[in-house]
Amino acid sequence: MRSKLLAVAIAAGLGVTSFHVMADPAPAKSSSKTTTQSTQSAEIEALKAQLQALQAKVVELEQRTDAQSDINVSTGQAVENVQKQVAATDAQVKKSSDKLSYKGVNITLGGFLAAESIYRSHNEGADIASNYNAIPYKNVPVGHTSEFRMTARQSRVSMLAQGDVDPNTHLAGYIEADFLGGAQTANQNESNSFNPRIRNVYMTADWDTSGLHLLAGQNWSLITLNSKGMLPRTELTPPQIDAQYVPGFTWARQPQIRLVKDWGKEYWLGISLENPQTTFYLNGNQAKAPVPAIAAGGTLPATGPYSIYNIAGGSGYDSVNTLSLNHIPDVVVKFAADPGYGHYEVFGLGRSFYNRYNGQNHDTWGGGVGLGVVLPLIEKTLDWQFSGMTGKGIGRYGSTQLPDATFSPNGNLAPIKENMLLTGLTWHANSDVDVYLFGGRESESKKDFTAWNKGTVALGYGNPAYNNSGCDIEGSTNCVGNTKDIWQGTAGFWWKFYQGKFGKMQFGAQYSYTKRESFAGQGLVNGVLVNGAASPKATENMFFTSFRYYPF
Repeated sequence: MRSKLLAVAIAAGLGVTSFHVMADPAPAKSSSKTTTQSTQSAEIEALKAQLQALQAKVVELEQRTDAQSDINVSTGQAVENVQKQVAATDAQVKKSSDKLSYKGVNITLGGFLAAESIYRSHNEGADIASNYNAIPYKNVPVGHTSEFRMTARQSRVSMLAQGDVDPNTHLAGYIEADFLGGAQTANQNESNSFNPRIRNVYMTADWDTSGLHLLAGQNWSLITLNSKGMLPRTELTPPQIDAQYVPGFTWARQPQIRLVKDWGKEYWLGISLENPQTTFYLNGNQAKAPVPAIAAGGTLPATGPYSIYNIAGGSGYDSVNTLSLNHIPDVVVKFAADPGYGHYEVFGLGRSFYNRYNGQNHDTWGGGVGLGVVLPLIEKTLDWQFSGMTGKGIGRYGSTQLPDATFSPNGNLAPIKENMLLTGLTWHANSDVDVYLFGGRESESKKDFTAWNKGTVALGYGNPAYNNSGCDIEGSTNCVGNTKDIWQGTAGFWWKFYQGKFGKMQFGAQYSYTKRESFAGQGLVNGVLVNGAASPKATENMFFTSFRYYPF
């Protein structure tokens, strides 16, 4: 740039010089030589001065050009910064427009309205939540009939209230409910008046500087798989329609007090004290009696060993329901990591089983360990999740609700070993369509006993002396059929056919195949009962549809 300006200046100077030379008359006499030389010297000095002035002008022009370039760069950067600020402001305004504000507290509404249908090849008498451990064998009439229902009861409402005490301290409260409660007065004869039920109600406090997070209230159990970290509302459930999740999925929703520590939102360690409850299997055919079934002669005392382990519901509970005896909470400890690719977690569960017999209180311990993995196999396109758990006395933490414990001959509780596994793929075909494929299994080990009291008595869970000879004969009562394995494969999709200013509306469909297999028990061989000769099975084909509108 400088050389171009200098060239222009020189050219201009030469033009002036030529003009002056041509304008001067040619010298006529030698006597005027001195005068001419003096005149030329003056002109040269004038040209030098003019050249210096032009050079100064060039420098000035060059400085102006550089300054203008700096101004252009600064202006471009300023414009870019303003554009970013405008975009951030627009995003903040849009985010704020999704919330209600009251006395400095931001309130976010959520939930959906649902219109759904269920078809089952074998009648469970269930609404949108399937009862896998009640898939009927062929000895009962419903094992030969199908069912179809329509329901809106999975519709859900939620509200999140959030407030910042200071830049480091954040408080929140969350409530979520649906209409899957079934009080004694609820029916679908005419008005279909089903009652709301609590899903989650909890409060949280988060401290950014220390990385501590406190939760108190009812929420998903800490054993539930998270998609990232360990904070509430990041739980990752299978994306199905059936309100009872795929067998093998470990979860519970219950009151708890939880404390979590994070290190840079990359590593997490949490402990949770959670509400205890025990599910029992008594023995043999008498599933609700205090006396075990008898395989061959003899009786056990009607009182004594089974004095108390369950109590009838009292104030605040329906009297037809029972509560297990528990005197300390379930304890969950969990570690999670988000190293940059995927989410990984491991956890441990500790439980106490409690009953009273022979005039004394007794404790029996159980629990288990588990893990979970979430991986984006193809970023924003294909996700894979896996979770599993193994232990004893963990049945109630699985979707099939297999029993936690049975009873030993002396009346003490005996936890049952179980393992559960779940895996699944979710394909985000585009911004409007998700397709999923999941499979899971829950399996219990037998916990059987043989006692002698005026004969042989079969006790426990999965005893080969239990009578299964009539499980495949309609009308027969000879069917104990203790469940050994339940597994399921399911596939479905969600199509978001509207996403815009007024929320989201979507349609989904799901098909699942479920198989229930029992422990081997007594079966007829040539007209004679033989232990371990009969292993009844039951299957269920289910098809669900769902229309959902998310207005918020």
